[in-house]
Amino acid sequence: MKAAALGGAQPVLFHQSLPSFSEPEWAMNAGYDGVILDLQHGELGLEAACGILRSLPRGHAYAYARVGSIDAGPILRLLDSGARGIIAPTVESRAEAEALVAATKYLPVGNRSMGPSRPALYVGESYADAANLAVSTIAQIETRIGVEHAEAIISTPGLDSIYVGPADLAVSYGLPGRGDWEDGPVRDAIAHLRELTTAHDVTLGIYSGRPDYTAALFADGLVDYVGLGIDLVLLNRAFGDTISALNAVRFPGSTS
Repeated sequence: MKAAALGGAQPVLFHQSLPSFSEPEWAMNAGYDGVILDLQHGELGLEAACGILRSLPRGHAYAYARVGSIDAGPILRLLDSGARGIIAPTVESRAEAEALVAATKYLPVGNRSMGPSRPALYVGESYADAANLAVSTIAQIETRIGVEHAEAIISTPGLDSIYVGPADLAVSYGLPGRGDWEDGPVRDAIAHLRELTTAHDVTLGIYSGRPDYTAALFADGLVDYVGLGIDLVLLNRAFGDTISALNAVRFPGSTS
């Protein structure tokens, strides 16, 4: 998520783990700014993800994909299909950040292979330069080791953004796998990452499952963008709320 692309806004994306072409359309119609296609968790595979990317408006700034590992092959397919950001999970070293940059950026910044499969995907005099500006390279920090090595990671040339995985980060500190920490080591880590990303002109995002917690993060200036909710969790909540509402009418006074 490049600072220039933000334009002072605070984009809100959602995690999609199901192979649905309809979800991004419904989510963005509801007011979401974009999608993070999640190939790390859930049922979304590479072929489906590439198809969904092609179905989104060309050049959509917040058409992102989170891969399962830093593997240049799937990353290349996703980028050639139109992904404008690649999130790599559990980055814990400068070497891993450099490998991510190499896979997502063309020379001279990285080593992405030149083989565009969509016409006019990037607009500019130089296709490679335009692509390097358009694509966000995002390292996910979600462990204590990643936080300890954060400055080396964040200062990697060609890296555009850091994405925090708060639940896994909490577990790495020996805490429950929650994402809405308002104090303690996870909150301290977020504040530390904010300082480093600001110093190195890199943006900072985070996953959140709660709208009120998200609003507080924005108000405190801790993050630039948020992945708010996962489709499976949102569906589960909607199913539960719907059945609970029905049962409240059918069986008034029941506690079951």
